[in-house]
Amino acid sequence: MAMTPQEIGRMLASLSQGDRSSVGRLMTELYDDLRSLASRFLSRESSGHTFQPTDLVNESFLKLVGQTRISWQGRTHFLAVSAQAMRRILVDHARTKHRKKRGGRTWGRLNLQDDLAFSMDRPEEILAVDEILDKLAALDPVHARILELRLFSGMGMREIGEVLGVCSRTVERQWAMVRAWALKELDGTGGRDASPSRCS
Repeated sequence: MAMTPQEIGRMLASLSQGDRSSVGRLMTELYDDLRSLASRFLSRESSGHTFQPTDLVNESFLKLVGQTRISWQGRTHFLAVSAQAMRRILVDHARTKHRKKRGGRTWGRLNLQDDLAFSMDRPEEILAVDEILDKLAALDPVHARILELRLFSGMGMREIGEVLGVCSRTVERQWAMVRAWALKELDGTGGRDASPSRCS
């Protein structure tokens, strides 16, 4: 029987306090959500690659359940932080692969659609998005979080608003500006210091 949001919230609260007794049940309850996140990140064409969605789920989950500095606010918050952890894992793997590949960056395939997925065969794509997120975080951390949550977790505007503590209409308005800014960065037309608020 599936747990209620309240039960998941209590379990996560206990986890924040160092109680790992329910880790197994929590993993079982959230596995499908985490697997869905991981599958979004890794494109289907890399199905033969040794790095699979299950690896991403397991590695990110192990990182998060050991955290006691995070005060979990519930399922949505946990999934949002999981998406962030998965992004970091992918970036680490991509950096290693890119060093071995010694190739140039190819950003042309990226269009920031909601179904954006990555292949470990093209680590430069992961590094390109990571570079854009880092640049945006320096300009506006909230806008960077919106971009990260939209691309990496696939969350809707309401869920992103829940994570950030703002209304969904505010997120929709900011997402339009952030996406336009990021697209300009990808095609090389963005200004060095231009922020998303200046995008048309």
